Amino acid sequence: MSQAKPRFSPAALLRGSLVPVLVIALWQILSTSGLINPVVLPSPVQVVVRWWAYLLPTEAYDPAQSSWILWALSGEMLFDAWSSLYRVVLGFAVGAGLALPLGLAMGGNPRIYALFDPLMQVLRPIPPIAYIPLAILWFGLGNAPAVFLIAIGAFFPVLMNTIAGVRHVDGIYLRAARNLGAGKLTMFVRVILPAATPYILAGARIGIGTAFIVVIVSEMIAVNSGLGFRILEAREFMWSDKIIAGMFTIGLLGLAIDIGMNRLNNHLLRWHRGLEN
Repeated sequence: MSQAKPRFSPAALLRGSLVPVLVIALWQILSTSGLINPVVLPSPVQVVVRWWAYLLPTEAYDPAQSSWILWALSGEMLFDAWSSLYRVVLGFAVGAGLALPLGLAMGGNPRIYALFDPLMQVLRPIPPIAYIPLAILWFGLGNAPAVFLIAIGAFFPVLMNTIAGVRHVDGIYLRAARNLGAGKLTMFVRVILPAATPYILAGARIGIGTAFIVVIVSEMIAVNSGLGFRILEAREFMWSDKIIAGMFTIGLLGLAIDIGMNRLNNHLLRWHRGLEN
Protein backbone atom coordinates (compact mmCIF):
# COMPACT_ATOMS: atom_id res chain seq x y z
CA MET A 1 0.00 0.00 0.00
CA SER A 2 1.40 3.42 -0.94
CA GLN A 3 1.83 6.06 1.73
CA ALA A 4 0.43 9.54 1.34
CA LYS A 5 2.99 12.21 0.67
CA PRO A 6 3.09 15.13 3.11
CA ARG A 7 1.49 18.17 1.55
CA PHE A 8 2.58 21.76 1.81
CA SER A 9 0.88 23.47 4.74
CA PRO A 10 0.79 27.28 5.02
CA ALA A 11 0.08 26.91 8.74
CA ALA A 12 3.23 24.82 9.22
CA LEU A 13 5.24 27.37 7.23
CA LEU A 14 3.88 30.16 9.40
CA ARG A 15 4.72 28.32 12.61
CA GLY A 16 8.21 27.53 11.36
CA SER A 17 8.93 31.15 10.38
CA LEU A 18 7.55 32.70 13.58
CA VAL A 19 10.67 32.39 15.73
CA PRO A 20 13.14 33.52 12.99
CA VAL A 21 10.97 36.57 12.25
CA LEU A 22 10.82 37.49 15.93
CA VAL A 23 14.59 37.08 16.31
CA ILE A 24 15.28 39.26 13.25
CA ALA A 25 12.82 41.92 14.48
CA LEU A 26 14.46 42.00 17.91
CA TRP A 27 17.88 42.16 16.28
CA GLN A 28 16.79 45.11 14.12
CA ILE A 29 15.33 46.96 17.12
CA LEU A 30 18.48 46.52 19.19
CA SER A 31 20.68 47.62 16.28
CA THR A 32 18.70 50.74 15.41
CA SER A 33 18.29 51.79 19.05
CA GLY A 34 22.05 52.14 19.48
CA LEU A 35 22.29 49.50 22.21
CA ILE A 36 24.63 47.44 20.03
CA ASN A 37 27.73 48.72 18.27
CA PRO A 38 27.00 48.32 14.51
CA VAL A 39 30.63 47.38 13.93
CA VAL A 40 30.22 44.43 16.28
CA LEU A 41 26.72 43.44 15.17
CA PRO A 42 25.23 45.28 12.18
CA SER A 43 21.49 45.42 11.64
CA PRO A 44 19.70 42.85 9.45
CA VAL A 45 19.12 45.58 6.86
CA GLN A 46 22.86 46.23 6.63
CA VAL A 47 23.52 42.51 6.28
CA VAL A 48 20.98 42.16 3.46
CA VAL A 49 22.45 45.17 1.64
CA ARG A 50 25.95 43.73 1.96
CA TRP A 51 24.73 40.27 0.89
CA TRP A 52 23.17 41.77 -2.24
CA ALA A 53 26.37 43.67 -3.01
CA TYR A 54 28.30 40.45 -2.43
CA LEU A 55 26.03 38.70 -4.95
CA LEU A 56 26.22 41.30 -7.72
CA PRO A 57 29.10 41.50 -10.24
CA THR A 58 31.91 43.82 -9.21
CA GLU A 59 32.36 45.35 -12.67
CA ALA A 60 29.95 47.10 -15.02
CA TYR A 61 28.53 45.10 -17.89
CA ASP A 62 30.49 45.35 -21.13
CA PRO A 63 28.96 43.50 -24.12
CA ALA A 64 32.35 43.43 -25.81
CA GLN A 65 33.90 41.43 -22.97
CA SER A 66 31.35 38.67 -22.31
CA SER A 67 27.71 37.70 -22.54
CA TRP A 68 25.18 39.04 -20.07
CA ILE A 69 24.74 35.64 -18.41
CA LEU A 70 28.45 35.24 -17.76
CA TRP A 71 28.58 38.78 -16.40
CA ALA A 72 25.57 38.18 -14.12
CA LEU A 73 27.23 35.04 -12.73
CA SER A 74 30.58 36.73 -12.12
CA GLY A 75 29.70 38.01 -8.66
CA GLU A 76 32.14 37.38 -5.83
CA MET A 77 29.65 35.37 -3.80
CA LEU A 78 28.77 33.01 -6.64
CA PHE A 79 32.44 32.39 -7.34
CA ASP A 80 33.13 31.69 -3.65
CA ALA A 81 30.08 29.44 -3.33
CA TRP A 82 31.12 27.48 -6.42
CA SER A 83 34.69 27.13 -5.09
CA SER A 84 33.43 25.78 -1.77
CA LEU A 85 30.93 23.44 -3.41
CA TYR A 86 33.60 22.09 -5.78
CA ARG A 87 35.87 21.23 -2.85
CA VAL A 88 33.00 19.63 -0.93
CA VAL A 89 31.98 17.41 -3.84
CA LEU A 90 35.55 16.39 -4.68
CA GLY A 91 36.53 15.73 -1.07
CA PHE A 92 33.32 13.83 -0.37
CA ALA A 93 33.81 11.72 -3.50
CA VAL A 94 37.33 10.79 -2.37
CA GLY A 95 36.34 10.07 1.24
CA ALA A 96 33.18 8.14 0.43
CA GLY A 97 34.87 6.33 -2.45
CA LEU A 98 37.46 4.96 -0.02
CA ALA A 99 35.07 4.35 2.88
CA LEU A 100 32.37 2.45 0.99
CA PRO A 101 34.40 -0.56 -0.23
CA LEU A 102 36.34 -0.73 3.04
CA GLY A 103 33.10 -0.59 5.03
CA LEU A 104 31.52 -3.32 2.91
CA ALA A 105 34.60 -5.51 3.35
CA MET A 106 34.82 -4.91 7.11
CA GLY A 107 31.11 -5.49 7.60
CA GLY A 108 31.00 -8.63 5.51
CA ASN A 109 34.24 -10.30 6.57
CA PRO A 110 35.10 -10.75 10.29
CA ARG A 111 38.79 -11.22 9.53
CA ILE A 112 39.04 -7.94 7.64
CA TYR A 113 37.05 -6.25 10.41
CA ALA A 114 39.44 -7.54 13.07
CA LEU A 115 42.41 -6.40 10.98
CA PHE A 116 41.29 -2.81 10.32
CA ASP A 117 39.02 -1.98 13.26
CA PRO A 118 41.77 -1.10 15.80
CA LEU A 119 43.32 1.40 13.41
CA MET A 120 39.94 2.90 12.50
CA GLN A 121 38.98 3.28 16.17
CA VAL A 122 42.25 5.11 16.88
CA LEU A 123 41.88 7.49 13.91
CA ARG A 124 38.11 8.09 14.14
CA PRO A 125 38.11 10.38 17.23
CA ILE A 126 40.74 12.69 15.71
CA PRO A 127 38.94 15.76 14.30
CA PRO A 128 39.80 16.69 10.72
CA ILE A 129 41.08 20.12 11.80
CA ALA A 130 43.83 18.38 13.78
CA TYR A 131 45.29 17.30 10.45
CA ILE A 132 45.67 20.89 9.22
CA PRO A 133 49.43 21.21 10.01
CA LEU A 134 50.17 17.89 8.33
CA ALA A 135 47.93 18.70 5.38
CA ILE A 136 49.79 21.95 4.73
CA LEU A 137 53.15 20.22 5.26
CA TRP A 138 52.29 17.41 2.86
CA PHE A 139 50.34 19.27 0.20
CA GLY A 140 51.25 22.94 0.62
CA LEU A 141 48.54 25.51 0.03
CA GLY A 142 45.64 25.30 -2.41
CA ASN A 143 42.89 22.81 -3.11
CA ALA A 144 44.89 19.68 -2.25
CA PRO A 145 45.02 20.14 1.56
CA ALA A 146 41.40 21.28 1.62
CA VAL A 147 40.26 18.19 -0.31
CA PHE A 148 42.36 16.00 1.98
CA LEU A 149 40.71 17.41 5.11
CA ILE A 150 37.23 17.17 3.60
CA ALA A 151 37.87 13.55 2.59
CA ILE A 152 38.80 12.72 6.18
CA GLY A 153 35.66 14.43 7.44
CA ALA A 154 33.46 12.43 5.06
CA PHE A 155 35.32 9.14 5.42
CA PHE A 156 34.34 7.97 8.89
CA PRO A 157 30.56 8.65 8.82
CA VAL A 158 30.27 6.67 5.59
CA LEU A 159 32.59 3.93 6.87
CA MET A 160 30.88 3.37 10.22
CA ASN A 161 27.37 3.45 8.78
CA THR A 162 28.33 1.04 6.01
CA ILE A 163 29.79 -1.41 8.53
CA ALA A 164 26.68 -1.12 10.71
CA GLY A 165 24.40 -1.62 7.72
CA VAL A 166 26.14 -4.79 6.55
CA ARG A 167 26.34 -6.27 10.03
CA HIS A 168 22.69 -5.54 10.87
CA VAL A 169 21.12 -7.31 7.91
CA ASP A 170 18.13 -9.30 9.15
CA GLY A 171 19.05 -12.95 9.58
CA ILE A 172 15.76 -13.98 7.99
CA TYR A 173 16.93 -12.59 4.66
CA LEU A 174 20.22 -14.45 4.89
CA ARG A 175 18.61 -17.78 5.80
CA ALA A 176 16.04 -17.41 3.04
CA ALA A 177 18.77 -16.68 0.48
CA ARG A 178 20.77 -19.73 1.63
CA ASN A 179 17.71 -21.96 1.42
CA LEU A 180 17.19 -20.78 -2.15
CA GLY A 181 20.75 -21.75 -3.02
CA ALA A 182 22.28 -18.29 -3.29
CA GLY A 183 26.07 -18.20 -3.38
CA LYS A 184 28.22 -15.76 -1.46
CA LEU A 185 28.50 -13.26 -4.29
CA THR A 186 24.78 -13.40 -5.09
CA MET A 187 23.88 -13.07 -1.42
CA PHE A 188 26.15 -10.04 -1.04
CA VAL A 189 24.93 -8.26 -4.18
CA ARG A 190 21.24 -9.18 -4.02
CA VAL A 191 20.62 -9.35 -0.25
CA ILE A 192 23.26 -7.72 1.94
CA LEU A 193 23.97 -4.64 -0.17
CA PRO A 194 20.31 -3.65 -0.71
CA ALA A 195 19.51 -4.26 2.97
CA ALA A 196 22.47 -2.07 4.02
CA THR A 197 21.59 0.74 1.60
CA PRO A 198 19.54 2.78 4.13
CA TYR A 199 22.52 2.82 6.50
CA ILE A 200 24.92 3.72 3.70
CA LEU A 201 22.78 6.62 2.50
CA ALA A 202 22.34 7.89 6.06
CA GLY A 203 26.13 7.85 6.44
CA ALA A 204 26.50 9.69 3.12
CA ARG A 205 24.13 12.40 4.30
CA ILE A 206 26.06 12.83 7.53
CA GLY A 207 29.35 12.68 5.67
CA ILE A 208 28.52 15.42 3.19
CA GLY A 209 27.28 17.60 6.05
CA THR A 210 30.58 17.08 7.84
CA ALA A 211 32.44 17.80 4.61
CA PHE A 212 30.68 21.14 4.31
CA ILE A 213 31.72 22.07 7.84
CA VAL A 214 35.33 21.08 7.19
CA VAL A 215 35.56 23.02 3.92
CA ILE A 216 34.84 26.31 5.71
CA VAL A 217 37.61 25.66 8.23
CA SER A 218 40.09 24.56 5.56
CA GLU A 219 39.36 27.62 3.41
CA MET A 220 40.23 29.89 6.31
CA ILE A 221 43.72 28.44 6.41
CA ALA A 222 44.87 26.76 3.21
CA VAL A 223 43.24 28.51 0.21
CA ASN A 224 42.56 32.01 -1.10
CA SER A 225 38.99 31.54 -2.35
CA GLY A 226 35.71 30.19 -1.06
CA LEU A 227 33.22 31.25 1.56
CA GLY A 228 35.51 30.45 4.47
CA PHE A 229 38.32 32.53 3.02
CA ARG A 230 35.96 35.44 2.37
CA ILE A 231 34.71 35.42 5.96
CA LEU A 232 38.27 35.48 7.27
CA GLU A 233 39.13 38.31 4.88
CA ALA A 234 36.12 40.30 6.11
CA ARG A 235 37.27 39.86 9.68
CA GLU A 236 40.61 41.48 8.86
CA PHE A 237 38.77 44.63 7.71
CA MET A 238 36.12 44.51 10.46
CA TRP A 239 33.35 44.01 7.89
CA SER A 240 30.99 42.28 10.27
CA ASP A 241 28.08 42.69 7.86
CA LYS A 242 30.01 40.74 5.21
CA ILE A 243 30.93 38.10 7.79
CA ILE A 244 27.27 37.54 8.62
CA ALA A 245 26.35 37.66 4.92
CA GLY A 246 28.90 34.93 4.28
CA MET A 247 27.53 32.88 7.18
CA PHE A 248 24.03 33.31 5.77
CA THR A 249 25.25 32.08 2.38
CA ILE A 250 26.85 29.05 4.03
CA GLY A 251 23.55 28.26 5.74
CA LEU A 252 21.60 28.50 2.48
CA LEU A 253 24.09 26.35 0.60
CA GLY A 254 24.18 23.78 3.39
CA LEU A 255 20.38 23.70 3.49
CA ALA A 256 20.24 23.14 -0.27
CA ILE A 257 22.74 20.28 -0.03
CA ASP A 258 20.84 18.64 2.82
CA ILE A 259 17.50 18.94 1.01
CA GLY A 260 19.06 17.47 -2.11
CA MET A 261 20.54 14.55 -0.17
CA ASN A 262 17.26 13.94 1.63
CA ARG A 263 15.30 13.85 -1.63
CA LEU A 264 17.89 11.56 -3.20
CA ASN A 265 17.64 9.21 -0.23
CA ASN A 266 13.86 9.20 -0.39
CA HIS A 267 13.96 8.44 -4.11
CA LEU A 268 16.49 5.62 -3.79
CA LEU A 269 14.71 4.09 -0.80
CA ARG A 270 11.19 4.08 -2.19
CA TRP A 271 11.36 0.29 -2.43
CA HIS A 272 12.44 0.12 1.22
CA ARG A 273 9.49 2.18 2.44
CA GLY A 274 7.02 0.42 0.17
CA LEU A 275 6.20 3.52 -1.89
CA GLU A 276 4.95 3.35 -5.43
CA ASN A 277 6.49 5.32 -8.27
